[in-house]
Amino acid sequence: MEFKTTIDSITVEMLEGFFVGWPQPPSQQTHLTLLKNSDKVVLALDEETNKVIGFITAISDGILSAYIPLLEVLPAYQNRGIGRELVQRMLKELDDIYMIDLMCDEELQPYYEKLGLMKSVGMIRRNYSKQSGI
Repeated sequence: MEFKTTIDSITVEMLEGFFVGWPQPPSQQTHLTLLKNSDKVVLALDEETNKVIGFITAISDGILSAYIPLLEVLPAYQNRGIGRELVQRMLKELDDIYMIDLMCDEELQPYYEKLGLMKSVGMIRRNYSKQSGI
């Protein structure tokens, strides 16, 4: 397995299988675009298959704040520490930032607490008709 912080050699074909369970998942092309448009990205690649098996993204002003909107690991690769490694590497990428925010469902909070994040109260708005990115 290899971890990368650039998407230079990533193609649409390498992004198959993400967004499992999403009613309107982004296409692989939209996935690649969101990776390109993120301020920071960490990818996990299976070197044997040359496929992306996990990713985490961050959006930041580069000075005080950053938001981690997405962390995903393909189902076949879950429970192997890949997600933990992606989070740790992203937090290292954002080490000079004052506040790093991440919103998640309540059942995922213990996972992120183990990685050093704190519970907080937040507000969200979701426009599910745009979930696919189109």
